[in-house]
Amino acid sequence: MGTESIEASFLSFFALVSFFIFLIVSKYSHKIRGGSLLDKDFTKPQAFHDTPITRSGGIAIIISFSIFFIIYDLLYDQVLYDYIFISYSVFLVGFLDDLRINIKPLTRLIIMIFLVFIHTYILPIKIFNIDVPFLTLLMSSHIFSSIFVLLCFLFVINGANLIDGFNGLLTINLIIINIILTYININNGNLEFSILLISQIIILFSFLLFNFPNAKIFLGDSGAYTLGAMTALNTIITNNLNPSVSSFFFCTLLFYLFFEVFFSFFRKILEKKSPIHPDNKHLHMLSFYKISNFYGESRGNYLNSIIINFLYLILILPGLYLMKDPQLSRYWFFILLLIYLLIYSGLYRLTKN
Repeated sequence: MGTESIEASFLSFFALVSFFIFLIVSKYSHKIRGGSLLDKDFTKPQAFHDTPITRSGGIAIIISFSIFFIIYDLLYDQVLYDYIFISYSVFLVGFLDDLRINIKPLTRLIIMIFLVFIHTYILPIKIFNIDVPFLTLLMSSHIFSSIFVLLCFLFVINGANLIDGFNGLLTINLIIINIILTYININNGNLEFSILLISQIIILFSFLLFNFPNAKIFLGDSGAYTLGAMTALNTIITNNLNPSVSSFFFCTLLFYLFFEVFFSFFRKILEKKSPIHPDNKHLHMLSFYKISNFYGESRGNYLNSIIINFLYLILILPGLYLMKDPQLSRYWFFILLLIYLLIYSGLYRLTKN
């Protein structure tokens, strides 16, 4: 049996295993710690459901990843230390909140910063391909490099958690991102790494079956953190493996996750609010208010996810044609930030009126 046939069989088997893990977790996780994982808070800004739903997606994801790591080691004789340490660390931070163990948002952020920095510093995780000359020089410093990588992780992880408020919104966004990363790596012969990316796409689709259009399970903070960390690491490694692709293309690919956090942080400061506490003025919430006026809240929930991700896909597709041109990729990245601001401004005025 050829290598490609073995890998195809492995991925087919893993897809079946992943599906049943989500099925079992969604069915029985409400029994964990007396129902602590059930989301019964219908008054918070991100709540768009009216029945208790388990926030156990993170459990199914980490179990699926654990099985994949074992089989990957058997198949390629390689232990994915970076993925293992990062995923388990951020999963545990988020899982404490899913269990309703009271940890203040600032404390949780500090714990995450500490854990991610330790891993990026010790492993180490580096970014080699950067289209900004002065940053390239600074990245020769191990401490600066670790801090820069830490910031990349924090933006993507918190961006993933921030937009995880509607059925399928985060999951579809990450599916698009990882499919594009897989396309780049397969085209450049990075087939072994592509198997890792495809496995994550399988996990995302498995979750989507139980979350979209009607949710039977939520990701929870543990799931959003884990998937965000994985996507950040996927992007960094793809950037390193494909030096012909502009680093600004990867900024384009992650612009929605990154800029949602960046913009919200400064918007809340200007509004004299705590930048680490949630509110209902994020772009995906403003668009939901308008969509739900026409289709109702139930349909508006999943339609919002479809519309935002369709628009996101349209906006990043030109970046695929420009990805080997650093100059044009840089311009397109900043154009996308401007488009985001224009869309947000328009939605804000409409909802305010």
